[in-house]
Amino acid sequence: MNGQASTSKASVLRQFYALTKPRVIQLIVFCALIGMVLAVPGLPAWDQVLTAALACAGIYLVAGAAAAFNCIVEKGIDAKMKRTSWRPTARGQLSDTQTLIFAAVLCIAGSALLYFCINPLTMWLTFATFVGYAVIYTVILKPLTPQNIVIGGASGAMPPVLGWAAMTGDVGPEAVILFLIIFLWTPPHFWALSLYRVEDYRKSGLPMLPVTHGSEFTRLQILLYTFVLFAACLLPFVYGMSSWLYLAAAVVLSVGFSWYGWKLLRNYSDELARKTFRFSLIHLSVLFAALLLDHYLL
Repeated sequence: MNGQASTSKASVLRQFYALTKPRVIQLIVFCALIGMVLAVPGLPAWDQVLTAALACAGIYLVAGAAAAFNCIVEKGIDAKMKRTSWRPTARGQLSDTQTLIFAAVLCIAGSALLYFCINPLTMWLTFATFVGYAVIYTVILKPLTPQNIVIGGASGAMPPVLGWAAMTGDVGPEAVILFLIIFLWTPPHFWALSLYRVEDYRKSGLPMLPVTHGSEFTRLQILLYTFVLFAACLLPFVYGMSSWLYLAAAVVLSVGFSWYGWKLLRNYSDELARKTFRFSLIHLSVLFAALLLDHYLL
């Protein structure tokens, strides 16, 4: 009996953990950490390392709360889509009350940690990001307009700003540049996914761009956004945040993303859309890793 009870508890814990969308949160925290690192000239002192660790923990908790709340709002939609039908809320494994309490606890704990151990600005910016994603994007924009991912992308672009604010107590132009890069990266990233998941989105009733405007229009938008993103990725070098190491990585990655966009427009296939989506993840991760290397090596 004890073995069954412990297995059951472990299963419930895994379900709660799944609500936080761990892979998404890992990318959020990574981008926030880049903002923290770039805000500190040279190697950080021990107290700065501790500040960064606590800030990452606080941001992780609040982001997890937003993800869990999102699962409540979208449980009906999630149940219709193959990509999300496994989520505990969509399968009825966790009730709305359980999920709401879990989200509230994470949000309160993360906000308190940021307010008392980091600074009030970081807490309020993180809480505003929570509201932007969980309420403005999920509840209002996502079911209302095919431009949902463009407008709602502002919330997803906030992590470097949060990281910068955590270390400096303000928001500098460097943080705004990092925000702009993620903001412009988000639409082609998600539209590539929505192209090969278009039937899922059609069944869900969500007005994603391929559903409302068709595949060709969406592919044109992806290509145009990769061009604008290319220009934004050059800004850290132009502004003096980075040197030639980052510039080389940014050019190669941006040419690659634009090349995928061009191929999608000329000769579409679901497999190519999947490859474009996967490359977009590589693009952002390697781009920010190049910023990190450039910061310390040059």
